[in-house]
Amino acid sequence: MNDVVKQTSVPNNNKNPHKSNSKKRKPKEVALFGNYKNYYGYRIGQELEEDPRVKVFRKEWFEGKDCLDIGCNSGLITINIAKKFSCRSILGVDIDTDRIEEAYWNLRRIVRESTSKPPAKASRLKDAKAVEVSDHCVTESPTEQKGKAGEGLSPCNLSERVSFRRENFVQSRISDDKRYHTIMCLSVTKWIHLNWGDEGLINLFTKIWKLLQPGGMLILEPQPWSSYAKNHKVSETAKNNYNTIEIFPESFQDILLDKIGFRLVEDISCNLSGSKSGFQRPILAFWK
Repeated sequence: MNDVVKQTSVPNNNKNPHKSNSKKRKPKEVALFGNYKNYYGYRIGQELEEDPRVKVFRKEWFEGKDCLDIGCNSGLITINIAKKFSCRSILGVDIDTDRIEEAYWNLRRIVRESTSKPPAKASRLKDAKAVEVSDHCVTESPTEQKGKAGEGLSPCNLSERVSFRRENFVQSRISDDKRYHTIMCLSVTKWIHLNWGDEGLINLFTKIWKLLQPGGMLILEPQPWSSYAKNHKVSETAKNNYNTIEIFPESFQDILLDKIGFRLVEDISCNLSGSKSGFQRPILAFWK
């Protein structure tokens, strides 16, 4: 598959130098795979400190567990979950190399900003046992870390436990050894559906099932069918798939339970609030 994942439409510039009132139009970003630049900027906005979706996630789904974020974009929600819920590890994958580079940049920035802040209580650092200072980070003994699990990860642990990888998840091969406790797939299904059709969608669900450990969970945020119409003209492939789709978002739950094999589902979006207009989407938790 071609690794070039973004296209821009070229405006018709007015070449007449005498028309001074002509305005240059900015090239419009066309994200073939939903890999928008500054996605979280217009989804969350400047007025919110945290993605509203994270507020309905539960600590026990992530704490001390290996997690996967499919379609992580610039990695902000991946990093936030690791920091807030103390994952043992979390991997974010995205089809766009630029978004992965941006995710690593965000990780470095957040770690740097965290380490530059003075400690809230200096006495705790003086009295702590088994504390090692390395590269301006505080690393505590496993016993102390376990006791502070509810306080989130330190900057050092954050950089060690969060990673990103450029990957076409639908077409990549499954590793024989790696399995996850929790997999997130947030606002990704539409783009997989438009680019790889019903077959790609079923492949996505099947791979997630195989990658989950027994008792593991999938957190799924599917886009509604009405949103497909807004994006189905981004490419000829998307246009053709849009016209042949037979599996619609309202049937995803039944497919995951009856055909893929998940045993339990919970709608966790009932407590969701603060989402911007156009992003009020269901969030479903499935257990293997």
